[in-house]
Amino acid sequence: MTNFISVQLKKASEVDLAKPLCKFIQQTYPAGEAQAEHCRAADELNKLRKSALGRSLDKHESSLETLMRYYDQLCSIEPKFPFSENQICVTFTWKDAFDKGSLFGGSVKLALASLGYEKTCVLFNCGALASQIAAEQNLDNDEGLKAAAKYYQFASGAFQHIKDTVLSALNREPTVDISPDTVGTLSLIMLAQAQEVFFLKATRDKMKDAIIAKLANQAADYYGDAFKQCQYKDTLPKEVFPVLAAKHCIMQANAEYHQSILAKQQKKFGEEIGRLQHASDLVKTVASRYDEYINVKDLSDKISRALTAAKKDNDFIYHDRVPDLKDLEPIGKASLVKSTPVVVPISQKFTDLFEKMVPLSVQQSLSVYNQRKADLVNRSIAQMREATNLANGVLASLNLPAAIEDVSGDSVPQSILQKSKSVIEQGGVQTVDQLIKDLPELLQRNREILDESLRLLDEEEATDNDLRAKFKERWQRTPSNELYKPLRAEGANFNNILNKAVHADGQVKERYQSHRETIALLCKPEPELNAAIPSANPAKTMQGTEVVNVLRSLLANLEEVKKGREQLESDLKSVNFDMTSRFLTALAQDGAINEEAISVTELDQIYGSHTHKVQESLQTQEELLKNIQNAHQEFSKMKQSNNESNLREEVLKNLAVANDNFVELLANLKEGTKFYNELTEILVKFQTKCSDIVFARKTEREELLKDLQQSIAREPSAPSIPSHPAYQTIPAGGSKPVSSTTPTPAPRTMVPSNKPQPPARPPPPMISSANTSSSSAPAATGATASPAAPAAGSSAAGSTPSQAQGPPYPTYQGYPGYCQMPMPMGYNPYMYGQYNMPYAPSPMYPNPGQAPYPAPQQPGYPYPQQPYYPQQ
Repeated sequence: MTNFISVQLKKASEVDLAKPLCKFIQQTYPAGEAQAEHCRAADELNKLRKSALGRSLDKHESSLETLMRYYDQLCSIEPKFPFSENQICVTFTWKDAFDKGSLFGGSVKLALASLGYEKTCVLFNCGALASQIAAEQNLDNDEGLKAAAKYYQFASGAFQHIKDTVLSALNREPTVDISPDTVGTLSLIMLAQAQEVFFLKATRDKMKDAIIAKLANQAADYYGDAFKQCQYKDTLPKEVFPVLAAKHCIMQANAEYHQSILAKQQKKFGEEIGRLQHASDLVKTVASRYDEYINVKDLSDKISRALTAAKKDNDFIYHDRVPDLKDLEPIGKASLVKSTPVVVPISQKFTDLFEKMVPLSVQQSLSVYNQRKADLVNRSIAQMREATNLANGVLASLNLPAAIEDVSGDSVPQSILQKSKSVIEQGGVQTVDQLIKDLPELLQRNREILDESLRLLDEEEATDNDLRAKFKERWQRTPSNELYKPLRAEGANFNNILNKAVHADGQVKERYQSHRETIALLCKPEPELNAAIPSANPAKTMQGTEVVNVLRSLLANLEEVKKGREQLESDLKSVNFDMTSRFLTALAQDGAINEEAISVTELDQIYGSHTHKVQESLQTQEELLKNIQNAHQEFSKMKQSNNESNLREEVLKNLAVANDNFVELLANLKEGTKFYNELTEILVKFQTKCSDIVFARKTEREELLKDLQQSIAREPSAPSIPSHPAYQTIPAGGSKPVSSTTPTPAPRTMVPSNKPQPPARPPPPMISSANTSSSSAPAATGATASPAAPAAGSSAAGSTPSQAQGPPYPTYQGYPGYCQMPMPMGYNPYMYGQYNMPYAPSPMYPNPGQAPYPAPQQPGYPYPQQPYYPQQ
């Protein structure tokens, strides 16, 4: 009687999780031990999936434990990896658990790039395997009963969880097996079976009949509700419906049986008989309708014995009135089961493989924080560099410090010699020329990578649009133009960056061309440099004067400020603070991360002192430049000036400006080269991302095309077979269907023959009168006269007989019978039915008779037997 329902497992296609996860890890985390550890964890996760889904699972707790660990691991990595169609695109393909497929179409399956879909299907398998393990338990002992009840309640909770979450997890219509209606019914079935197990345990423990009756009645209610839910839906296997109906009747019969025992104890003998009669009727219903699914012989015998004894006692002793079924008090209900809620981790042996990896929300907060930090540092450094360039420009316009060093008027000032030496050491114009020559090649390389990436997206999107236009509403997947919006926005951003870089390169080249001659002059040896600088009359001696000493002091202070900025810039770049713990703490306390508030507070604390020093440096420089300009005015008044000295001073200023431009141009070109190289790495990653998603979309497209082909193959060619045209039912020689005038005769009984069969329908022989014996003369005469018979008759050869022909009767010698006529020479075997051959009356036999049959008729010839001709 204990026939329990178990659920089939879903089958999954093989998927490589390690490769896409390792790619994401390598792109997100810096190279090192942490990255290697995360990649090893990805390999372990892939092995765990193969162990859980890539093989047949035994109906044992260890197999269920493997499935549950994989489910827990999926829940653990969900907040840490961005599984989506445009990031980590992994397509999971699962077959419908209840669809057995067809000869041409195969089984129904669904492929989605969704981790929620994978989780749902794995949890379904957890519930299905739990139901199978529960069905395998030995219910003759307490351990088996407890285990079965536990597994059924777990399966019920798993299916209920899928019902509550499947639509939000998939964002599309699921397969039938994991649809809310189906898993809701399965959850109720598992709950009913758990309740039945408690009923069996109560019966085994010989608890009070009132309690047992309530447990059985509650189980009957669960089975009845489950049957109602799936009665008119073709979602579960067909064998489930009769089992549910039978279990409902059986549990109700058990409830009535134990309630009858309680009625007998309460001296309610009429109620006892009424309940036993109802129980007997229920069991008879099961035996008559569902005997092939559940055997109720033992229960039927027990109830029959009890009913017979109760009737006997009541007839002879009590004479209690048997109430109607509707007058019986309803039996109470007692539920001892409930669906086990799914609380992660569901496995007691679960260990997170990615325990050290921070959640995705923390990663995103860290990314935004790092961007805020970079903006702050870059802004401070830019302010200091702009201030330094301003100071150098002011000093160059004042020809300082060369003006206070050039007292002889015919030698190169020491500051100019130092600048010349610095330019020569850094490669001079040759280095700048080479860097400028390399820029177009670097730019072209990045352009080609970006164009190739966008080309991949364009081609895949065009293919998707063509298939969508072809299949219309059948093409159910995310449109490529919507899916690629983030990637196209990223590609447009890269394109803007390249355009700005091209513009900046043009400005650098233009600036270099305007200062190239002066920079080249700085690269020459000291004699050539001295010859290129105009000489002037010696200025009067100003060494040791107060104004010169003030200028020297101010210039020295300004140089210290610039050196201090270099150190301050280095300090700003070297500050490093890990915000991971801070964000994790906020996530644990509040359940969310207010990144802006946390980041601004921490950046103020970390960089507050450095930004204050930057502002102090800027203010100090401003005061120094003001004092230098004032002191230089006094120096210019004291210094004797003429045309030669003015020309010399102008050349020295140009050399100083050329040096500053060389330093700045060289830095810009090196930064540009570094920028293009770093952008190449970023674009290669972007190209890889585009290539991966296009490959995933291609795989998904092929799967979807295959499914569409299968679904089209399963569809009928037409809604119904059209009726035959009227002309196909009219015989060749008449105007009305044969069936309208000629009744269908009874089929002739064919006598099988073991003799060799003759060839199919030989032509009738031409028999002369010389070859016939006297005994066969009537037959021969009929045979020779038969060709003329159709012409003599009133009906054409192709017309149907005017009178219905009856079935052929055997005729014996000495008894009259029907005349048998041979077939005419122009006989068409496709014109007539089996027994409606047109027989013309013979002029030789006014009272026709039938010759005896010398041999059994040949099978396969539904036409009259040819005459027998004896051998000579």
